[in-house]
Amino acid sequence: MASIGESVVRIEDARLLRGAGEYLDDRGTDGVLYGSVVRSVYAHAKLASIDTAVARSMPGVVDVFTGADLASLGIGPIMPNAQAHPQTGEPFHFDPMPILATETVRYVGEPVAFVVAQSRNLAADAAAAVEIDYIALDALASLEAAGAVGAPQLSDDVPGNLCLDWRTSDGTDIAAAFAAAAHVVRVDLHNHRILAQPMEPRGAEGEFDSSTGDYLLTLASQNLHSMRDHVTRSLMAGRESDQQADADTQQIPLPRAADARVRVRARDVGGGFGSRNFVYPEYVMVLVAAHRAGRPVRWVATRSEGCISDHQARDVKIEAALALNAQGQFLALKTDAVFSAGAYMTGVACGVPTGQYLSAPTAVYDIPLVDQRIRVLLSNTVPIGVTRGPGFAETVDPIERLIDKAAFECGFDRVQLRRSNLVSTTRMPWTNVAGTRIDSGDFKACLEGALTHSGYAELSARKRQSVAAGRLRGYGLACHIKGTGGAPEENVSFSFRDDAMVFTTGTQAIGQGHETSFRQICTHLLGLPPEQIEYRAGDTDLLPIGGGHGSSRATYMASMAMSYAASSVIAKGKVVAAQYLEAALADIEFVHGSFAVKGTDKRLGLLEVAAQAQRDGHSLDTYQHTIRDALTWPNGCHVAELEVDPQTGEVFLLRYTAVDDHGTLINPLLVQGQAHGAIMQGAAQALMEQAHYDASSAQPLTGSFLDYAMPRAMDFPHFDVSFSNTPCTTNPLGVKGAGEPGAIAGYPAVANAIADAIGVAPDSLTGAASAFRVWQLLRQARADGRVFNSSTSGIAAIATTLKNT
Repeated sequence: MASIGESVVRIEDARLLRGAGEYLDDRGTDGVLYGSVVRSVYAHAKLASIDTAVARSMPGVVDVFTGADLASLGIGPIMPNAQAHPQTGEPFHFDPMPILATETVRYVGEPVAFVVAQSRNLAADAAAAVEIDYIALDALASLEAAGAVGAPQLSDDVPGNLCLDWRTSDGTDIAAAFAAAAHVVRVDLHNHRILAQPMEPRGAEGEFDSSTGDYLLTLASQNLHSMRDHVTRSLMAGRESDQQADADTQQIPLPRAADARVRVRARDVGGGFGSRNFVYPEYVMVLVAAHRAGRPVRWVATRSEGCISDHQARDVKIEAALALNAQGQFLALKTDAVFSAGAYMTGVACGVPTGQYLSAPTAVYDIPLVDQRIRVLLSNTVPIGVTRGPGFAETVDPIERLIDKAAFECGFDRVQLRRSNLVSTTRMPWTNVAGTRIDSGDFKACLEGALTHSGYAELSARKRQSVAAGRLRGYGLACHIKGTGGAPEENVSFSFRDDAMVFTTGTQAIGQGHETSFRQICTHLLGLPPEQIEYRAGDTDLLPIGGGHGSSRATYMASMAMSYAASSVIAKGKVVAAQYLEAALADIEFVHGSFAVKGTDKRLGLLEVAAQAQRDGHSLDTYQHTIRDALTWPNGCHVAELEVDPQTGEVFLLRYTAVDDHGTLINPLLVQGQAHGAIMQGAAQALMEQAHYDASSAQPLTGSFLDYAMPRAMDFPHFDVSFSNTPCTTNPLGVKGAGEPGAIAGYPAVANAIADAIGVAPDSLTGAASAFRVWQLLRQARADGRVFNSSTSGIAAIATTLKNT
């Protein structure tokens, strides 16, 4: 009877480890055809002609589609959820993303044609035979190129390639605060582009039922109901009613679920990390192809194909400045951030800069004045989506680098700077300068816990040991916070059989362990053992809505709906139990899965009461729809400790400590696992992961694992993860989202540690810290006569270590 708070081994592991999982490409669909995408080999070009004649004549080829074919079928583009500025009403500027390009291609990998054949190899061969005549255009490979004066314009609808340019204040108060400050520090950073790389490649299978006109889309996704609505919109774009744009939001209204005619489902999903949150052209294509072929059509990406077609993440240039008084109190923060959209603004990724990034500009610190400017630019690169910690990773990084730079330049103690500026527990719930309400958290406890667990008091001794071994040791901190909750609506249902309760949720598992943790919640709420709880999810026909899994929302949103549903079940059950136990309703209590008469041994189990209600023509079955009115705010502090080889620049991560606040933990073991994965992503971004494009042609240079460095287990030490939890007050169980802190805090913590080790300013490191880049910084620092390994720990300069570098 494992309830909440217990570290229970995952139920689903027995099935998955024995190879009994069902991922997309495991499906044995009868008569399935295979699709292959013809992708642009140019980053920016006009499509002079597309010749599919040879491909169509090849053996086994069933169909070939181009953008012109889709236009004739009334298939529409993918539209972003672009919202106007809440104060000024200024809209986004954007181009819809075509399913297949028609006149122009805007990034290497953009779909141009879709081939359907009787086997995967035949489809790939025919795709290679499609002849496309390109007229190359100047390409924009970076934010600097896209924003330069006179840069090529990617769209007439996006002047200056600028999707938006917003500012949160007029800067008057900020200017005065900076003028009066005793100290001002500045950083110029690039939170560089990374690839999500889930273990299971992206894929989809489409079916069409000619007798009903219904579509079935099976795919590896983390947001099925959103997929249903956006795919439906593209399929129905030819309808006049669906082409009426809203003048204020520039959005085409989504059709109602009842009109959708598209069912979307997923079985097991091999990871998401945000890249599976939004719709892609291939999802529409497999349905269109299945409709015309009269047979199922499957498409699965290769790993290299994913590197140039899956949504990428980050790629934000940030200039930030922090004003401090003589005692180190933070007075004001100013940031100027330029976000990359890639070639198109996709899905709800436009909400990252305008919503998430703007909501907690001071992170966990008390900064009374903030001025934020955000711009979003188009470029000839793969469209940007999200990955763990979107918006908040871009907030935390510059703040944590600024704090260390204040210590580096102004002589402050970096730990004390954090201590003295953290928001205290006495101010909870705290409304920050942006007007965001944060209900709970003990930020100082997380910081102090991380210092203790990481052995900060003994750091000086460890640094001396490293020096004796010819290494430079660095210690880096990063406090973090993130709003979690994602889509605001969720629903669940409880239905009863004689031997079990069937629990259905609109959220979706992508590896987090929901089959285990959600059963634990049900056990806690209703007292049923796990073997009497049947878990169902991953199908839009099960429930009318669902927010999927993004922004660490699933446990928070599902548990809230489950709590309300359980209360309804118990209330209905008490009425039935009172009748059969011959007691007054007020004397019936629900304890440990049974309805009992207070003060007696008379009781009936929940399933017995449900069965009796069914026999009487009633039901305990319950559907619960919930709309949240607040986010949860997990927070914490992470510490990275590492050594640098001064002769090669190689970095060795030795220790990693995290103390996080996730509120009530449903299953600490699963939260630990989520933390490990997120830390791997954050630390890997700091050390090795980075997407590169050729500066002149915008050709991707990291199109496979040969060029894109992925972390391995041997690259990292054991992670010391512990918790200092304060219950969330915005939901019945007190849970906060989990799974993203390491990806937010890991990058600045490791970067700060490297800067501490080699004695350079914290913003000296931009991009992944390759051994060559670190070696360059060491040589430059030596040439400039800088002190090495000087830090607030009091270690003397160790320039002699570098004599032979």
